[in-house]
Amino acid sequence: MNFDKEFDLSGLSCPMPILKTKKALADMASGQVLKLISTDYGSVKDMQAFANQTGNTLLSTEESSGSYTFYMKKK
Repeated sequence: MNFDKEFDLSGLSCPMPILKTKKALADMASGQVLKLISTDYGSVKDMQAFANQTGNTLLSTEESSGSYTFYMKKK
């Protein structure tokens, strides 16, 4: 999937992945896609809830060997 910015959240636990995602999205234009990489299992639910609460679109979630990759489109 094409993305405009990548942010590695590996090693961070709740609530840091969401706080860092919010900050990363603030520097992006509407319609741009942010790729996020996390090792926190809780971020799976957190990213979906964050997208629902903020109006951003969670395009996909992938899991591979304990690492989670999210693609989020800024509203």
